[in-house]
Amino acid sequence: MKPFTTITVVLLALIAAVQLLRFILGWEVTVNGLIVPLWPSGIAFVITAGLAVMVWREARRGPV
Repeated sequence: MKPFTTITVVLLALIAAVQLLRFILGWEVTVNGLIVPLWPSGIAFVITAGLAVMVWREARRGPV
């Protein structure tokens, strides 16, 4: 796997893990005085984890 691809997969997986932790542990996030609800973290987890898996699988497949 190329270095940029590896960095991308690790970064996306890390973001997904933090979003999942926020969703499970109920960490509160406040932006400009407004509390961000938890449900967007569930969606963000699904999207970032999916992207990480897709990039990883594509890199393992190699050139066509």
